[in-house]
Amino acid sequence: MKNQLALMVAIARNAAIGKQGDLPWEYPEDRAWFEEMTRGHVVIMGRRTYEEAGPPFGLTSFVVSTTLALPTPAPARVFVVPTLDEALERAWAIDPLPFVIGGVGIFEAALPQVTRIYLTEIPESPEADVFFHLDRTGFKITAERSFPNGLRFLTLDRTER
Repeated sequence: MKNQLALMVAIARNAAIGKQGDLPWEYPEDRAWFEEMTRGHVVIMGRRTYEEAGPPFGLTSFVVSTTLALPTPAPARVFVVPTLDEALERAWAIDPLPFVIGGVGIFEAALPQVTRIYLTEIPESPEADVFFHLDRTGFKITAERSFPNGLRFLTLDRTER
């Protein structure tokens, strides 16, 4: 079986995903969905995402960076690796479906290998300083959940490589 890889991202109508190291919105449903979907999985993130948000509690985390130095003692289950390829190799060794959780550079680098996207569509266009224009080419919506406040959770599966 081919290696599987999930990408988890929340994107506003204007493609915003971040502002000053945080999310430019607050939707408890989105945080809960993130925790539900990533529970028990390995996560992969870039240095800025790690520095701004820290590792998700209790998850094995691979941080892709050539400059990050973890404190001593290092946080439990947090590993710094120099390349996305190394992060993927190590993640697949312990999890058949690791999750890429940010930021933009890691999303863009991982997208060609992503087999599933968990997308939260944010029903607003907030001020932001980080944007991600997700190319959905080659993916189809396989699950959808909508909320009265306009929030939508989509699961997209790759149809072609």
